[in-house]
Amino acid sequence: MLVTGGAGFIGSNFILYMLAKYPDCKIVNLDKLTYAGNLDNLKSVENNQNYQFIHGDICDPKIVRKALDGCDTVVHFAAESHVDRSISEPAVFVRTNVLGTQVLLEAAKDLEVKKFHHVSTDEVFGALPLDKPDLKFDENTPYSPRSPYSASKAASDHLVRAYHETYGVPITISNCTNNYGPYHFPEKVIPLFIINAIQDKPLPIYGKGLAVRDYLYVTDHCAAIDVILQRGQNGQTYCVGGDAEKNGVTVADEILKALGKPQSLKTYVEDRAGHDMRYAMDHSKISSELGWKPSVSFPEGIAKTIKWYQKNEDWWQKIISSEYIDSARRKMNSD
Repeated sequence: MLVTGGAGFIGSNFILYMLAKYPDCKIVNLDKLTYAGNLDNLKSVENNQNYQFIHGDICDPKIVRKALDGCDTVVHFAAESHVDRSISEPAVFVRTNVLGTQVLLEAAKDLEVKKFHHVSTDEVFGALPLDKPDLKFDENTPYSPRSPYSASKAASDHLVRAYHETYGVPITISNCTNNYGPYHFPEKVIPLFIINAIQDKPLPIYGKGLAVRDYLYVTDHCAAIDVILQRGQNGQTYCVGGDAEKNGVTVADEILKALGKPQSLKTYVEDRAGHDMRYAMDHSKISSELGWKPSVSFPEGIAKTIKWYQKNEDWWQKIISSEYIDSARRKMNSD
């Protein structure tokens, strides 16, 4: 199995999940190691004989073909994913998320892989109204991306489907809601809030904190991808949700309460440009057809995530240091 972006948050959790569940599974991890890629996430398996790391860019056809040689399955996580950065650096997102996906698909076509699973996002569907809580995204929702990030992911979804329809590449796609859990890079809201609260620093909440997201614990996402690989139908899309819709204020409140920190740490900042107000996912298709459903509730997942960040301060202290970020960004810009 080739896993792209396996040193990132969800990718590394998926590799750990698969190697623990399937000891005979052989995994090749192809990752460019941008600022959000971290091999420390995979220290526990770096000496596993069934795990191999290749440092490389998915936009490089030669490296992709080298990594894919001997693999019959691709699980494609690699992507630029932070909405705020896509607003200031859209070209980077188009290159990695669109061109990189096309390079992978071309190699998968030529090498005749048995399965190409593409990991996407709920953000390709646009936004839902706050005043219609029963309305959710599903596999038939029209695409309506509203940020450079979501537009680049929408384009990659369309490319994956096109390679299936045009060339017969055996693909599946999953569109998931906001993940959280161990190894989550601190630029995202939940790890940022946890780390700031631990350090008694302000928790920056966009606008009035009313924007709602559906949160999914990362191992539940890994289990969903696993079941899609095992029993998903070629050419099909599966929406994966966590049944945990929370706005920014609620997320901050739950983290502060769990850590015994004062509500005064909540700070309201200027809203994000073009901020989508609500995402929610109907996962009835994957539940009814493949038997998957989320197993970790939001309170349970937040408690587990907080405990992990408390026990792994060395991991996040290294990441939030300016020296780490600066060196990683310099490396990314030079590649």
